[in-house]
Amino acid sequence: MHNDIKEILFTEDQIRNRCIELAKQIDEDYKGQDLILVGLLKGSVPFMVELAKHLQSDVKFDFMSVSSYDGVQSKTLVVRQDLKEDIRGKNVLIVEDILDTGKTLYNVKEMLEKRNARSVKIVTMLDKEEGRVFDMKADYSLFKIPNAFVVGFGLDFNERYRQLPYVGILKEECYKK
Repeated sequence: MHNDIKEILFTEDQIRNRCIELAKQIDEDYKGQDLILVGLLKGSVPFMVELAKHLQSDVKFDFMSVSSYDGVQSKTLVVRQDLKEDIRGKNVLIVEDILDTGKTLYNVKEMLEKRNARSVKIVTMLDKEEGRVFDMKADYSLFKIPNAFVVGFGLDFNERYRQLPYVGILKEECYKK
């Protein structure tokens, strides 16, 4: 499996250190306010857990299962699991593993804003600006990445590689078969 990785972009230590820095910024921005972290399943879970470990703020957790991708091809947004929390009047921070085309986050953010949240912001582990199709920007991000197919630390290709403790570029022959 590790032979399928062309290059390691970010180690587990680099991810943890950036989460510590980002958590301080989020704590400052939401000081004295309630915050709901909304993880987009499945990829966001490792990043969400790592980030949350370093937050001092009082946070609640909720999850949505949404999908805009099948392999490497984009398709329509499908909500498989919706939030359990009522977000009306609350601060929501959508936690995503990667901001690529922007399609998923554009649709999810719009959906949550229509539910009258006090605020809806986005934190992403990886920001792939070159892949952007929708006009979306993350409010917080750990790292900007090149236009490459990345896996690890929750990111997958066909449900493989999520468990890798780092983010790496997948060799092209692994997904061009």
